[in-house]
Amino acid sequence: MAKYSSAMFACIRDCDPDLAMRIWRAEKPDMPHPESKYQALVMIHYARTHMATMRQQLRFYSHAWLRDHGLPSALPDHLRPRAERMYPKVIGAVGVASGSGPGTKGPFNYAVERVMSDAVLECEADGHALSDPVVKRRMLEKRAEFKRRS
Repeated sequence: MAKYSSAMFACIRDCDPDLAMRIWRAEKPDMPHPESKYQALVMIHYARTHMATMRQQLRFYSHAWLRDHGLPSALPDHLRPRAERMYPKVIGAVGVASGSGPGTKGPFNYAVERVMSDAVLECEADGHALSDPVVKRRMLEKRAEFKRRS
């Protein structure tokens, strides 16, 4: 990979999966290659966290990207606290209310809240972010459906 080393460094620095895939195919055609752009992107971000010659800001961003996608990072342990201060992990939340009015409690309200919570979990399993309007819409639909049936 000697003749492509500066181009590969540039595509890792610039996070260019298309160029990386072309370089891998040209330099090592007999070796396995990433099957998708996403796989190439994962490899690039992992390589960034591993490279001591890469700017720290880029290494930290790649560490956060890998962490957010549930993937391992090669960032050394002594740099992780700084990376996590620069790119903190965002935790999403959803508020669930039964809509039954003030002062009402009991099994019915808990059942309504459970139906709404299940709707949130279904949306999350379908790949929707908690901030996606689909989540709120689905929660309200499930609440109305449950109240009609009860």
